[in-house]
Amino acid sequence: MTGIKEIYIAAENWAEGEWNYEDDNTDVIVTMDNNRKYVATFFTYGNINSLRQKNKKTGECFSGKYFWASDMILIDDCSRNSIEKVIKHLIIEDEFYQTFNEIKN
Repeated sequence: MTGIKEIYIAAENWAEGEWNYEDDNTDVIVTMDNNRKYVATFFTYGNINSLRQKNKKTGECFSGKYFWASDMILIDDCSRNSIEKVIKHLIIEDEFYQTFNEIKN
């Protein structure tokens, strides 16, 4: 198993105050020691509910009756600490390559 070289969390580049750890979603790119990159989007459970409520009002996703996103991982909170713990757990459980998609150049 290749080790992790870097974990990029898109939300860390947002303006201060825009990232709500308990109600948000963010793209995460994991670069392995062999320089291969993998992507997934982490959604908090609270964010799924917020998106559902918004979609009920806007009509998106059949007025909130469904929601999907590619490479979606649900998480309690989307802080760096929590994201890193989940990634490490996925690697230990041999689930990383099933939940993250490789970014092809």
